[in-house]
Amino acid sequence: MQTMTPEATRLLIARFDQLKPESPALWGKMNAGQMIRHLLDSFALAMGERTASEKSSWAERKILKHIALRLLTEWPRNVKTRPEMDQQLHGTPPGEFHRDIQELKAVMLIFANPQRNFRFGRHPVFMELSEWEWMRWGWMHANHHLKQFGL
Repeated sequence: MQTMTPEATRLLIARFDQLKPESPALWGKMNAGQMIRHLLDSFALAMGERTASEKSSWAERKILKHIALRLLTEWPRNVKTRPEMDQQLHGTPPGEFHRDIQELKAVMLIFANPQRNFRFGRHPVFMELSEWEWMRWGWMHANHHLKQFGL
């Protein structure tokens, strides 16, 4: 199962290098700039720098988490996100595309670095995640949105 190892992160970054501001989404409502900001907000949450409303059932915390992180190789399209991570609601608005994408790549390298200088936050649905689960989530989330843009 792929996780955000430093090498896997470099491969994800190479795919992000192909993204353009005008790249069309194959599904969903976000444009390329909103997707980059969505990922930045999400990594900030994972790294304990941001919070989102927490609401989940026991089944979501246990069964859905297991399915999403351990059984699936890709996530389904058009999964609803928390309003704080939705750039069309309360998420951080996109800035200048090239600056935002450089910031995302830097954050991903920090996130994937085994010598972390941050503490993981809480996932708004899955709650507490292990280090491996966060690394799996990070790779799955980035890969999901790259595929959203055909990359």
